[in-house]
Amino acid sequence: MKLFRRGESSTTDESADLTAGSDGGSAAGSTRTAAPATEGKGRPTPKRRDAQGKRRGPVAPAPLTSKEARARRKATRGSRQDRKAASSERRLAAQDRRARMLAGEDKYLLPRDQGPVRAFVRDIVDGRRNLVGLFMPMALVLILSMFVAPALQTIVTLAMLVMMAFMMAEGFLLGRIVNNRVRERFPDSTDTGYRLGWYAFVRASQIRKMRAPKPRVSPGDAV
Repeated sequence: MKLFRRGESSTTDESADLTAGSDGGSAAGSTRTAAPATEGKGRPTPKRRDAQGKRRGPVAPAPLTSKEARARRKATRGSRQDRKAASSERRLAAQDRRARMLAGEDKYLLPRDQGPVRAFVRDIVDGRRNLVGLFMPMALVLILSMFVAPALQTIVTLAMLVMMAFMMAEGFLLGRIVNNRVRERFPDSTDTGYRLGWYAFVRASQIRKMRAPKPRVSPGDAV
């Protein structure tokens, strides 16, 4: 059996120390390099709905009986005085909006009535005495007379056809007048043609007291 010499044993010990030192250094280096990788919050980012649920608090359990459900609805609705006050406020707000709409405030009008061009058309129609506005009451009278006296059915039908012919002729003339006036007052406006003529015709066919917005001019006034 061959024994190690003293020099060889020391050499072996030094190489072992060097190996251990290198292993320790590499382990320490790996530890130092791996340490930054574990830095941070160390947990996944919570979802938005989970975060909102935590902010909102726990969700109340569903009611087990109808009595409990009614009690919960009553608690969320508030007292009777509060409900009456809220209903009164909504009613007053609706009345205020309707009053402003009938007064012609552009913010509260329907989209079809908004704009200075449509306001100008309404003034033109309201400043005229239009025969087409009499079509609806006269047609109602003729229909009622036909029920009272069936023998007048032929005469009533002929009268209604004549009225419709006059109505179409006046609607065509009113559309031409409105479009010409709008081109003179608003040369850059694109709201002309058939749509503007139809808007004026519908306005003229309504009874004056039932028009919305309310007329701003009287018949015969210069516009």
